[in-house]
Amino acid sequence: MPFYLRTGKRLPTKCSEVVVYFKTPELNLFKESWQDLPQNKLTIRLQPDEGVDIQVLNKVPGLDHKHNLQITKLDLSYSETFNQTHLADAYERLLLETMRGIQALFVRRDEVEEAWKWVDSITEAWAMDNDAPKPYQAGTWGPVASVAMITRDGRSWNEFE
Repeated sequence: MPFYLRTGKRLPTKCSEVVVYFKTPELNLFKESWQDLPQNKLTIRLQPDEGVDIQVLNKVPGLDHKHNLQITKLDLSYSETFNQTHLADAYERLLLETMRGIQALFVRRDEVEEAWKWVDSITEAWAMDNDAPKPYQAGTWGPVASVAMITRDGRSWNEFE
């Protein structure tokens, strides 16, 4: 399963999320009402507004025999669901755990070393291919090459809402 990571400094907005696109069905049973079926997607929002949502193509409820479809979003927003509770941000949680002597939010040395092995393998591949990271203007979504790369694979970047 391919995965794509877009990260950078000075992007247009602060957004940390994991988006999983599900396969589009090979057989479209709803061609008369929806020519190109969109992919269902699961979004796990880490920052801002932590939460989870799933977007699916759904049959509009009713007793008629027509297949009226619409995109429906089921959304769990922590700030809305737990609006009576103070939701600490990541730094608040980290500092509090530090003061309490709890190390659960920290990685061990061997985990850091393994992470660097993974990063080193990427930088070594860049060096062998002479394919260094591409520069981009601050306030943009990254280099044009990132769009070309993902388009070449028949995909597109998720648009931040």
